[in-house]
Amino acid sequence: MSTNHQETSLALDLRRGLPDALRVLLAEYPRTGWEGDPGYTGLIQFWLDRHMMFRRILEALQERTEGLRDGKLDPVRFRQQLARLGGTFVQELHGHHSIEDMHYFPILAQKDSRIADGFALLDRDHHALDGHLNRFVEKVNDALQAKDTDKRAFGRFHEELNHLDRLLDRHLIDEEELVVPVILKYGANGLA
Repeated sequence: MSTNHQETSLALDLRRGLPDALRVLLAEYPRTGWEGDPGYTGLIQFWLDRHMMFRRILEALQERTEGLRDGKLDPVRFRQQLARLGGTFVQELHGHHSIEDMHYFPILAQKDSRIADGFALLDRDHHALDGHLNRFVEKVNDALQAKDTDKRAFGRFHEELNHLDRLLDRHLIDEEELVVPVILKYGANGLA
């Protein structure tokens, strides 16, 4: 199989999980045992908490958009919450990805050569997500400027949220399944 075909099949919007070759440490450190492992440190907890924050913000945006669509949320209040939550989401996610790409991933990739390619995959995800975040910002701006009666604009925003949620969740799960096992096995030296 060519490298180009392999990269395409592992693209964020196409893949359904990590390939088996990148799951070797996950087999040794399955998700169900993470919290009970002595290596489950503050760094892992912090990392997973950040991921949960991103998921919760998207969930809150979906709930508010559905509330607006269903007439249960005032459009003015919706716009206020959308501006605040949308801005926080984009800023925090960009910052999180920058730190991972520039600091954490290069160190983690050196800890086990069997999964080093996984960190290149996650880096490609970040670049792919940048485009989706740009589109998200455009849809946020459209929703902020839409007339209260423009249900189609809010519907398009809701579709964008669902699409972004699916992609981000895939990325976060894959990232967790690479990062946490490598830290559990080799420790957090050099990461702090």
